[in-house]
Order: sequence, then structure tokens, then C-alpha cells
Amino acid sequence: MVYVFLANGFEETEAVTPVDILRRAGVGVKTVAIGTGSRTVTGSHGITVTADIAEDEFDVSDAEMLVLPGGMPGADNLNASKTVGDALSFAVEHELYIGAICAAPYILGERGYLFEHVVCCYPGFEKRLESACVSDRPVEISKKTVTARSAAAAMNFALTLVSVLRGMECADAVADAVLYDGPIYLNQRKDRSIR
Repeated sequence: MVYVFLANGFEETEAVTPVDILRRAGVGVKTVAIGTGSRTVTGSHGITVTADIAEDEFDVSDAEMLVLPGGMPGADNLNASKTVGDALSFAVEHELYIGAICAAPYILGERGYLFEHVVCCYPGFEKRLESACVSDRPVEISKKTVTARSAAAAMNFALTLVSVLRGMECADAVADAVLYDGPIYLNQRKDRSIR
């Protein structure tokens, strides 16, 4: 199962795009409301969503990947959560994939989880990526961590998550189905121009 953590102030595009694309790829995904006391979470642009599960229903034991959307104060709210902190510790200990986009990579950096990783983040958060090599590419895969710079990279990020979990062939199939012709991680896709 892939768990996508949502706290008030999350960046909507960075959360919903990965959920949609992973589900199109046949990956089990659940959104988890963090810090709200319910399943209702409001994003940084005022879009309110109902998460699949509330924080007290979350169990990390069946996780295949954890995903941290950015947005402010969403990333700060995730960073302050004991549930998220414990889940990240479990993921690192059990070598699970972690995806973080925009501001969210700082959550990993401040915990020391990015040592000798190549990562990217939203400009201005670089100093919070402790011991990491910071890239200006839209998406980076390093060890078991996938990071992305911003909402503009959300589709690339989502398809990259599919590629690490289910392979590039699956990611390409989903990209074709949604008529995406941009890059998936560092692989340039073949010409998909409309005829």
C-alpha cells in the first residue's frame, strides 16, 4: 500500500496527481488525514478533501511507499506530526520508498535521512536538506527516495513513483493513457505529437 499524508495546508496538485496516477497504474493508495481529528483536510488553496482514512486508522505495517506532498503550512504540519515521524522511521528502517515533493524533502533532511542522497526541492529549502547533494532537476531518484521540485513536476513525480514501484513499462503505459509526453525521471519519452 502507498500512503499519501495530507495535513492542512498541503499543495493540492502535489497530492492528488500522485494518487490519481498511482491508482491508474493499479497501485493501492490511501490518503491519510494528519492532525485534523477527522478525515477532512483543507489544502493550501482552499480545496477541502476527504481522506481515505483518519490518522488514528493508519497502520504503517503494510506500507510499500510513503508520500509527502509539499505546500505550506502543510509540510510544516507533517513535520510536526509524531505519526508521520514514526512512519518515516519505519520506512527508513525497512528500506521502503519515500516520495517527497516541493517543500516536503526538508522533512527528510532535518531527520538525517538524506545523507549522501541526490535530491531536489522547492528553491529556498536547500539548506534544510542535511548532508544531501541538491540538484536543480525536476525529479530525482536516490536510493529509496524520490524527490521533486514543485507542483509543476507533479505529473513527472507521479509517473516516476509508478516506475520505481511497477517498472518503466507500466509508467509508460499510464503516461500514454493520459497523453503525457514529457519526461519520466531522466528518461525522455518518445515523440507523442498529435497527428
